[in-house]
Amino acid sequence: MAAIAAWMPAQRWFAGKGHAPVLRRIGAWELPVAEPGVRALSLLVMDDGAEPPVLYQVPVVERADGGSADEHLIGVLDDGTHLIDGPHDPAFTGALLDLIRAGGRAVAHGATAMGHPSALRAGDSDAPAGATARVPASVLGGEQSNTSIVYRPVGEAPVICKVFRQLHHGDNPDVTLQTALGVAGSPHIPPVVGDVLGEWDDVGRAEGRARGHLAFAQEFLPGVEDAWRVALLAAANGQDFADEARALGAAVAEVHLGLRGAFEHAPASDELIAAVTGAWRRRLAIAVAEVPELEPQRAAIEAFYERAEAGAWPDLQRVHGDLHLGQVILAPDRGWFLLDFEGEPMRPMAERRSPDLPVRDVAGMLRSFDYVAGATELLHPEQAAEARAWTASARQAFVDGYVAASGMDLTVYRDLLAAFELDKAVYEAIYETRNRPHWAPIPLRAIAHLIEAGPLEASTDAAGAPQAGGTAPDATAADAPA
Repeated sequence: MAAIAAWMPAQRWFAGKGHAPVLRRIGAWELPVAEPGVRALSLLVMDDGAEPPVLYQVPVVERADGGSADEHLIGVLDDGTHLIDGPHDPAFTGALLDLIRAGGRAVAHGATAMGHPSALRAGDSDAPAGATARVPASVLGGEQSNTSIVYRPVGEAPVICKVFRQLHHGDNPDVTLQTALGVAGSPHIPPVVGDVLGEWDDVGRAEGRARGHLAFAQEFLPGVEDAWRVALLAAANGQDFADEARALGAAVAEVHLGLRGAFEHAPASDELIAAVTGAWRRRLAIAVAEVPELEPQRAAIEAFYERAEAGAWPDLQRVHGDLHLGQVILAPDRGWFLLDFEGEPMRPMAERRSPDLPVRDVAGMLRSFDYVAGATELLHPEQAAEARAWTASARQAFVDGYVAASGMDLTVYRDLLAAFELDKAVYEAIYETRNRPHWAPIPLRAIAHLIEAGPLEASTDAAGAPQAGGTAPDATAADAPA
């Protein structure tokens, strides 16, 4: 554990910045490897130095001779064994993909791991066990919370496998929601390859064991940038984005309809409404204390919250939960894909697995469009007016596409949507003030504009049917803090 404890703080997925990990091994599961002198394991280690303690999954490969992956060396054990970061070693990556595509159970060392191929792909692979050890694999850069391995098998579609670093009891919504959408035939998620489900000791549970997802594999779409980068380029070049935004709104609506059909939904209770509005007010109190510029607007923001609390609330259902332009990609000839259904990272996993409000996703995407304008203005101040117009057009098109595909009249929930946008912007103001003060004007300006313009106004289409949009405020959208 000493070698891993010394290595972990430098990893992007380690959440305990500011303290040295105090590790305790909970268990491990081992993958079969044909290569002599090599073991591929995934260790489950508890960091008792965190408050509350955090359970991490740490894949490792033990090599007697060190192999060729010493640039990803974790440490050298007393007997000379080299400990390699598993996602960077072909012994682990190949055996992991075998486990997912063929199914079966890994060797248990206090923790179990079972591979589950997708029901739509079971039996696709006739390759013998261990064959995928030869599939080229690399780690996707830039991730904060997990580690994704990209496989590029010859003659097959590439596969991306996300190895979850922080483990929680219960199903991971990234797996369950996308698997259900895949079974339902949704064209807006990458096809599912399979997953790994594990079980480990947990003295905090009555039964003494916890169960949760360890890894999740899907088709990988190479050479496609996320919509945040695409939108930034479009705004900077003055390229109209209305058609793409309208199609994205329709895609989000279709995903919501698919989730509503696959999982339970129910009316919003008084308890839920109180919990949501209470969270808004707590976040606002923190923001006012840390961002003094918000103090003069506090009463106006609270008035928005009060109107939303007393207004209409849609049914609860499963949603994406952390939707912004960085979570979607536009694939040529295949349309929009939504990614990363784990939900907002700062929310407890139990909350992320619960039914939520579709307008949370709508508000998140609307905020994200505003960040495109804000970022464009920071880089190109002379394009401020054009960036504002670009955002207004994209926002309106997104809402129009969502309303048309979902059948939901967002004007009924105009106060609620405005409150969610404001709450998101308040969060952004906290984040930017703490981390990137020069970006703080983006959410602060959004808050001022939203208060001034008010919620979405009703308009009518050619047939006279109510639509959401009208004078939608032009200050909204954020993925940069996510």
